[in-house]
Amino acid sequence: MEKALKYRAYVALALLVFITLGIWAAVLQESKSGVLTVAVLTVGQGDSIYIQSPTGTEVVIDGGPDNSILRELPKVMRPFDRSLDAVIATHPDADHIAGFIDLLNRYSVKNFVEPGIAKDTVTAARLEEEITKNNIPRYKAVRGMTLDLGGGVQLRILSPDFEVSTLPESKANEGGIVAQLVYASTTMLLMADVSSKVEDHLVEIDGESAGFRIDSDILKVGHHGSRTSTDDELLDAVTPSVAIISVGAKNRYGHPTQDVLDRLSAHNVEVHRTDEEGTIKFISNGKQFTRVK
Repeated sequence: MEKALKYRAYVALALLVFITLGIWAAVLQESKSGVLTVAVLTVGQGDSIYIQSPTGTEVVIDGGPDNSILRELPKVMRPFDRSLDAVIATHPDADHIAGFIDLLNRYSVKNFVEPGIAKDTVTAARLEEEITKNNIPRYKAVRGMTLDLGGGVQLRILSPDFEVSTLPESKANEGGIVAQLVYASTTMLLMADVSSKVEDHLVEIDGESAGFRIDSDILKVGHHGSRTSTDDELLDAVTPSVAIISVGAKNRYGHPTQDVLDRLSAHNVEVHRTDEEGTIKFISNGKQFTRVK
């Protein structure tokens, strides 16, 4: 009799814990209603960005250089969530795609978006195998494409605007996906690893396509703060109030360079760095971005 009572007590306690977790999950989901969440994940010397729209659509842009993404994603996603509506590889360098290899084994991914740049590396080949094995539909990103994430959130592809499959590997960065995240009157520009050559082109054609202006509230700095990116001309056109640099601590490339930091300072841009702050998370209610922990 005593054992039966103890068993019932354990069952009741387990049920209570399960119900409580369910309530908290519902509360967390409800609290995000009408809110766009963007988190630049701390993955070392690489890029990885998590986006959740007000309707719950979840996208990851770039996977970082290793499986650090598996450590960071659960911190920003909903409890027990192991599915993503899309992953986007801005270009096939290892510091942007290596983390996707393990991710595709742990998460259900509905769509894979890429620019179509060829890359003859072991990392790129392994990722190709995982995409094929998991039967993930693939889409090629080109300027003019708009991904509707729901709740009024759009991810607008600004670059590339040319055929990138024939680019030599030494110029792969020039074919990277530049995208602008738009929610009502708030905007965030994501520059991948493109160089000042691509930046200059985007500035030159700015406004030629309706709805594809590069002026943005937040700038995710290109190429981890390399000296070959984030020129004054780009900053003049984007006029960001905040810049985010995804970079590894004490990396061998010297990123971010002092030149870039000086230019951002001269333009009165508030700078946040993953090597100093860890994952950097902002939310938007459609009127303004707010930094959150």
